[in-house]
Amino acid sequence: ESSPHLPAPKDVRVYSYNFHSSLRWSPVEVDRGLVLYTVHFKTGSFNHWDEMNCTRISQTECSFPWSLKERRWTLVLRVRAELGQVASDWVETDPFVAERNTTIGPPKVKNVVENSDSLLISVTPPFESEAGDFLQYHVYYWENASSTTVKETNISSTLFKVGNLKELTLYCFRIQAELIHSYHQLLGLQSAPKCHRTTIS
Repeated sequence: ESSPHLPAPKDVRVYSYNFHSSLRWSPVEVDRGLVLYTVHFKTGSFNHWDEMNCTRISQTECSFPWSLKERRWTLVLRVRAELGQVASDWVETDPFVAERNTTIGPPKVKNVVENSDSLLISVTPPFESEAGDFLQYHVYYWENASSTTVKETNISSTLFKVGNLKELTLYCFRIQAELIHSYHQLLGLQSAPKCHRTTIS
């Protein structure tokens, strides 16, 4: 039974990066004994708590199992602390929907081919796409030496060309991915800037 003497976990949050999700919380401090934690979940369509793969664990993180990888599901999770026969109150999360609430990382730059008037850039998507995914890339680029304003180009392929550049000039760029659904857009994090010099014609 829940006890006022055992505090409930604090800072309970779902962390999700490129659709890999886990529930994390701060450890409950007690004078003696080992505090264990149990996590439950329920989906938006079925109002019934189920055990996750985290029952009486000592860690303060619980990764989502494969059975909960469905990106469109609405999930609510809850966690409580347990010490012997004593349990704390449950702490519930806000509803979590992966395709709205995950953080999309930057695409990885695989290769850059320098030409006299262009850079040909190839990237790896930040995550494996599923049916119905449409990924668009935003490429921001600028001439390194000047304070020229940043130009932007949007492209849906993982190989793209930034053209109309000056020869023998250092250009820098950042890239970010955007996941587009019929009713929702999710903008990812920008990559760190990379700089390449164009060649001579």
